[in-house]
Amino acid sequence: MEISVDNKKPTNLQVKGQKMTTRKFGVDVSNNRRALGVINQKGGAQLYPCAVNKRTLPQANGNNENSVPNQVHRPITRKLAAQIANKKQCFPEDVLNPKQSSESFKVWEDMEDQPVPMSLETTEPQKDHMEVEMEDIFEEPVVDIDVSDTKNHLAVVEYVEDLYAHYRKMESYGMVSPNYMLTQQSDINERMRAILIDWLVEVHHKFDLQQETLFLTVNLIDRFLAKQSVVRKKLQLVGLVAMLLACKYEEVSVPVVDDLVFISDKAYSRTEILEMEKLMLNTLEFNMSVPTPYVFLKRYLKAAQSEIKLEQMSFYLMELCLVEYEMIKFTPSFLAAASVYTAQCSLYGLKQWSKTCEWHTNYTEDQLLECSRMMVKCHEKAGTGRLTGVYRKYNTSKFGYAAKCEPANFIVVEEGSQQ
Repeated sequence: MEISVDNKKPTNLQVKGQKMTTRKFGVDVSNNRRALGVINQKGGAQLYPCAVNKRTLPQANGNNENSVPNQVHRPITRKLAAQIANKKQCFPEDVLNPKQSSESFKVWEDMEDQPVPMSLETTEPQKDHMEVEMEDIFEEPVVDIDVSDTKNHLAVVEYVEDLYAHYRKMESYGMVSPNYMLTQQSDINERMRAILIDWLVEVHHKFDLQQETLFLTVNLIDRFLAKQSVVRKKLQLVGLVAMLLACKYEEVSVPVVDDLVFISDKAYSRTEILEMEKLMLNTLEFNMSVPTPYVFLKRYLKAAQSEIKLEQMSFYLMELCLVEYEMIKFTPSFLAAASVYTAQCSLYGLKQWSKTCEWHTNYTEDQLLECSRMMVKCHEKAGTGRLTGVYRKYNTSKFGYAAKCEPANFIVVEEGSQQ
C-alpha cells in the first residue's frame, strides 16, 4: 500500500485549554492503541525484519531508475535497535543514512502520559506556539459595561444598544451649519454668542438645574439663530426663552416667567418672553427631542469605567466647548468622546483610550486628537479673560475643583514636534 507523507505544517495546533493531539491523514486511529512507552514495558512490540519503503514519484509513474526509497516512520524498540546494528543488510543504505533531516518526523506525547498515536505530520517549534498563545492572553478585551445593570429595569439593557444606534442616526438633525453666523445673522457675532452662553452657565448653576438642561438650552439657541435673524438687543431674550423651554422639557420644577424677568434685570417684560416662546417653538417646529452631547457623555463615561474625578473633568471640558463657536462643527457624539479622552489625558498624564471606549464610541484615538487639542487650548485659557463662568463653576468643592487640574499640554506639544 502506498503511504503518502504530508510535510505541510499541521493544522491541529494546540488550542489554549485543550490537549495537544495528532492524527494520520486518511487513517482512523482507534482509542485502544498502545503508546510507545507501554509497548516497551510489556515487551509486546512486533519486530519487522525489513522496513517497508515508500515508492517515490518516479516509481509511481513507472520509472524505477535513480529512484531513492524514503524511510517509513515506525516504532523502534531496544531489541530492534540491536538488530539494526547487527543486520544492516536488511535495510537499504539510503534508509540507514537518509538525506532527509531527522526533524521531519517527531512524536508528540500527551502532557499527562496518556496513550497518543504516532504521526507523520511535522510540528511547529514550541516557541512559536507559545508566542501566539501569549499574544492571545494579553490582547485587551472589550468589557461588557451593561452586565452589572441586567437586573436594573431602568437601564433597559435589552434596548440600550439600539437606543444609541438611533441617537447616532438622529444627531445630525440637531446640528447647525458652522457658518450660520455669517450667512444668517448680521447684527450679532460669535463673540456675542459666547458671552450669552457664559452668562447662561451661571444662571443654570444658580437655579441648580439638571445638567442635560444646559446642553439642550445651547442646542435650542443655535438651531433658532441658524433659522431666524435676531437683533443684538434681543439676543439675551433668546437665551432666556431657550432655557425656559429646556426646563419645561427636562426639569420637574420649572422656573416661573417672573424669575426670568428678574434675572434679566427687567430688560424684558412677561409679554415679550411669551411672544418669543411662541416664535421659537414655531421656528423649530416643536422639535425638542434631539440627542445632545450629554446623552453620549454619560454612556462613554460608563465605557471608560469612570470615577467621580473623571466624570467632573469630562463635564468641565464639555461645558467649555459649549461656549466656543468653533466647536459646533463636531457632532455631539464626537464631542463627548473627545472630552472623555482629553479628561483622561489631563488626569493621568498620558494618552489612554481603551478597546472598550473605542468599541462603544466608534471613534479611534487618532480621530479624536484634533478635537482633543482644541479642548486643551480651551482649558488653558479657561481662567483668563472675561468669559470665566465655566471656570468659576468648576472651581468649587461641589465639582471637586476640577478647574484646577492642569491641561494635557503634551498633546499640543506632540502636534508641534510632528510638524
